[in-house]
Amino acid sequence: MNPSTAPATLAWIGDSCGYLELIDQTLLPGELTHLACRDVETVWEAIKSLRVRGAPAIGVAAAYGVCVGVQPALDADEAAFFARLNEVCDYLATSRPTAVNLFWALDRMRTKGLSLRGSLLPREVAAGLLVEAQKIEAEDRLMCRAIGRHGAALLQDGQGVLTHCNAGGLATSDYGTALAVFFAAHEGGKRLHVYADETRPLLQGARLTAWELQQRGIEVTLICDSMAAQVMREGRVSAVVTGADRIAANGDAANKIGTYGVALLAAAHDIPFYVAAPTSTFDMSIADGGQIPIEQRDPREITHGFGRSTAPEGVQVYNPAFDVTPARLIKAIICEHGVIEPVTREAIAAVVQQE
Repeated sequence: MNPSTAPATLAWIGDSCGYLELIDQTLLPGELTHLACRDVETVWEAIKSLRVRGAPAIGVAAAYGVCVGVQPALDADEAAFFARLNEVCDYLATSRPTAVNLFWALDRMRTKGLSLRGSLLPREVAAGLLVEAQKIEAEDRLMCRAIGRHGAALLQDGQGVLTHCNAGGLATSDYGTALAVFFAAHEGGKRLHVYADETRPLLQGARLTAWELQQRGIEVTLICDSMAAQVMREGRVSAVVTGADRIAANGDAANKIGTYGVALLAAAHDIPFYVAAPTSTFDMSIADGGQIPIEQRDPREITHGFGRSTAPEGVQVYNPAFDVTPARLIKAIICEHGVIEPVTREAIAAVVQQE
């Protein structure tokens, strides 16, 4: 599949009275189905249930969720409209706690709305909010392409690489973060062999990453999460690239559960571990990874994978959705401004200050 013909992860349909349409990723790869989100509750549920997922895509979906959410107040007075705007932003913020892009996008939408208060009618403010959401989406596309270009330079022709979870086009509005590195390298003529961890318990690597790489003609081998060490020991991979959902000021990076283990294995085998993420994923208000909130998910994701019981009834379950990889294990962070190496508080601050 050519990148220009890849199915859009999400799209806004219509004007400021329109709606958000997105791929229901819980049905992939078996079924490509689009979900129409015509109210804010549907957007909230889509984010919460991982119908849309990946930090950048969550941010874009939330921005459009604000546009959907204010529609019931388009003909209200100014006070009621802005009360609704705040209510919608606060509500969407409760959908998932870890991905900072969600809160970044909602803060940006709230700020944009407030900047228009007093000079425009509610319908005109809503139109301005839609423009802002579309800008967030467009910027995400450009950032992902830049991440791909910068990261591709770190990989060699014929190299074996490993990734964990899904940080491709399905996790963003277009091209991906970690997978953008592979896409750009492939488009530049470099032959890669990607090993994709299945990513328990929801199998994003098996269902989504392997599917995306196949669609774009990149050689991919699916492995169980527990096979990563053996693949590294055998010399099949010489680099690891993952995404991130939140990066602290010191470079500690939260990503899908299992990423920390992969980073430890990479260090043990002297394999560089790279994180690819836009600067909107950095949370400079958090000093280190110990302050990143970790989402706890439904135990049935482990005991009843895809609806089938796979564990004894009543067993205790611990199901954190993310873990944190310390900055000391990260060779470099690839963002839209370039490659941050070494990963230090000072180097990160210098890049983020470019915003």
